Amino acid sequence: MTAIKGTSGRGQRELRVRVKTAKGRKLSSTLWLERQLNDPYVIQAKKDGYRGRAAYKILELDDRYGFLKPGCRVVDLGCAPGGWTQVAVGRVNALGDNPKKPVGTVLGIDLQEVEAIPGAELHQLDFLSDDADELVKGWLGGRADVVMSDMAAAASGHKGTDHLRIVALIEAALAFAFDVLEEGGTFVAKVLAGGAENEMQVMLKKNFKKVANVKPPASRADSSEKFVVAQGFRGRSVAVVDEAGE
Repeated sequence: MTAIKGTSGRGQRELRVRVKTAKGRKLSSTLWLERQLNDPYVIQAKKDGYRGRAAYKILELDDRYGFLKPGCRVVDLGCAPGGWTQVAVGRVNALGDNPKKPVGTVLGIDLQEVEAIPGAELHQLDFLSDDADELVKGWLGGRADVVMSDMAAAASGHKGTDHLRIVALIEAALAFAFDVLEEGGTFVAKVLAGGAENEMQVMLKKNFKKVANVKPPASRADSSEKFVVAQGFRGRSVAVVDEAGE
């Protein structure tokens, strides 16, 4: 199981980095920097070679639900900076490190160029473009077993607006998943708790056999994010998809 231990405890001295506010730097920036420097997941990510603390979110979700299996074909939407992609490479045996297990495929997609990740195929692409689903299936050589997304819409500073934006983004990612997922496949994505995603939840439950909404330990306690893990895609049944509003 994936677990990150803190530095505090009986017989231990907790060492905390303090950051002074530099001239011209806002207090909020100083507090963010101090939190990053003291975050055990950030510290562990550097040790483990991951590109960000978000890697532990997908590790914890996979530990619990087991969707990243050796031999799987995985699409990581909005993959930058690449932490989720790195995890997927290891879990599906994309590098073939274990000769006794099938070799998987990991495809990372993002609007921006992403630094190469061994074992992954990265493409600069807008997944909302008309031909994105066909391009992805061509690159994979078939349909995906897993479509995952840690994407978040650009923050406006208004909680309600930001929530609606990320719900719209996740619905677009779900529509994309309907087009590229293999029957029995899994959809994993970040959402924000806020009450406007009821229609999306209905759509998920109609199209997948099991739907879980969970907040993994690596997700900060003060964050409103949670993750949906939808498993057992029922396939592109027009009746079910149309009823969901597509």
